[in-house]
Amino acid sequence: MKWLVTGAGGMLGQDMVDELLGRGEQVTGLDRAALDITRSEDVERVFAEHRPDIVVNCAAYTAVDDAETDEERALLINGEGPRLLARASAAHGTRLVHVSTDYVFDGDARSTPYPEDHEPAPRTAYGRTKFAGELAVLRELPGAAAVVRTAWLYGVHGRSFVRTMTELEARRDTVDVVDDQRGQPTWSADVAARIADLGPRIGRDASGVLHATNSGEATWYDLAREVFHLLGADPDRVRPVGSEAFSRPAPRPAYSALAHGRWQLLGLPPLRDWRSALNEALPRIRKESPA
Repeated sequence: MKWLVTGAGGMLGQDMVDELLGRGEQVTGLDRAALDITRSEDVERVFAEHRPDIVVNCAAYTAVDDAETDEERALLINGEGPRLLARASAAHGTRLVHVSTDYVFDGDARSTPYPEDHEPAPRTAYGRTKFAGELAVLRELPGAAAVVRTAWLYGVHGRSFVRTMTELEARRDTVDVVDDQRGQPTWSADVAARIADLGPRIGRDASGVLHATNSGEATWYDLAREVFHLLGADPDRVRPVGSEAFSRPAPRPAYSALAHGRWQLLGLPPLRDWRSALNEALPRIRKESPA
């Protein structure tokens, strides 16, 4: 099977390419310079040239705060780009995995993880544009597309909260971290592996919306403390603060844990606990310099 990964220069995109190569799959990874998903002629050219069986769309506008004043461009990338990929996939008989986000929800669930069929209600420009992409993909390619929502990603490639905490541990005596936002820290490599499992099943027994986050829940404060602990540092150097300590243009969801029920229907377990994933990921992250 031929795989095509868009947004292959990003954190998840690089992991996706590495995962597929590790499985011996035939994969082409294209970064933004190689493929602008908002240009229909570029999309058609790439489909004609590579003739992929499965496309994984990791390309996205991810600057959550910037999107508040740049929603038109964010919508072009997060909404129109996926629509063009889905339309080309339909024309070429290709299956599509589109990566989305917890920001499609309002973040007011408090204690019950959002199931896949919960009605989206985005509160930010970023969330609205990502939800537009979900709708476009599922409308253009019914039965042959999957929307995979993930959240709180960190990875070996590029910047992330986890990498920032490792750097701050070495530079500061104490670090203030938000303790009133709860979600699921998720290693991008685990998401890539799950998408690789899912891809061949799309159009057979899998389609629609699925959630791919590591299991369990934590606040950013909990995550920072665990990073310090794994580094051999005193977790009490991390100090809890409220969200009001870090004013940002886009509101952050107070609770954004995602439920994983649809994996069980496919006979696949949810992704492992976030602490187990972090324990494996952190040594690799520390070896890599920021992208």
